[in-house]
Amino acid sequence: MACWWAGWLLLLAEAGGARLEQGMLESWAQAAPWLGNTSGSQASSLQRRLPQGIIIGVRKGGTRALLEMLALHPQVAAARSEVHFFNREENYRRGLGWYRQQMPLSRPGQLTVEKTPGYFSSPRVPARVRALAPGVRLLLIVRDPVERLVSDYTQILHNRQARCKPYPPLEQLLVRGDRGLDTRYKPIQRSLYALHLARWLAAFPPAHIHVVDGGGLIREPLAELRRVEQFLGLAPRLGPDNFYFNQTKGFYCLQAGARQRCLDESKGRPHPPIAKLLLEQLCTYFSAHNEHFFSLAGRTFSWC
Repeated sequence: MACWWAGWLLLLAEAGGARLEQGMLESWAQAAPWLGNTSGSQASSLQRRLPQGIIIGVRKGGTRALLEMLALHPQVAAARSEVHFFNREENYRRGLGWYRQQMPLSRPGQLTVEKTPGYFSSPRVPARVRALAPGVRLLLIVRDPVERLVSDYTQILHNRQARCKPYPPLEQLLVRGDRGLDTRYKPIQRSLYALHLARWLAAFPPAHIHVVDGGGLIREPLAELRRVEQFLGLAPRLGPDNFYFNQTKGFYCLQAGARQRCLDESKGRPHPPIAKLLLEQLCTYFSAHNEHFFSLAGRTFSWC
């Protein structure tokens, strides 16, 4: 019975979450600093605008944290839900009018930002974004590809368990008998950053893509956000007072004046234990791919 109820509650949350967030957007714009919108005398100038900045990925790389932090900036209006316009055919066919309606209300001079992590690894998306907005600024936040893979699996596992559905251990999905790693496994494919970034660089010049260090955003959020502000052409308005370290959660939370906000409980979810030998196999496999990514991104990271 508990599983039956849990499954229905999860389905209802997924079905109604986007409508609820969209319907509450205007009132949140007045009350919540996280949206970057204001009301009152400026209400007549509020409009929904196509995004000038898009967080394209990577899934389980820290996209939600990056969006929430950016939304503290008074020059940013952030879309609250993942839009999936460019990577889902049913949404893409709805056209630009529909896409615009998914954006938050913003004032003239504000930068509208949306984030959909599925964009990064979807082959069709770079050309579609280029055709719509060749001048758009693209943010890519990455983390250690092995950690990202395990986090990806953990989310899938949690969602399956919430619906009382079985899901194999990670080792079973990653290793096929004596043939080694199954590199067709989707979480592995999503961690091949160089493969996907090459497609984006075929559509956009490097100056239009900024790579954010997901690990750095956790350890020192302000340093990473300063680089993001500069890339987006924003005034450096975020400061130390916008962050505080939550000892219980083990990561930084957000604050604006008297208001405080932490990411939901799905962020920082404990990972299942993974055999050391398997982790070493994964690190070895990703090593060459990582070096290729570093050369494309113009930035190196200490992974594995």
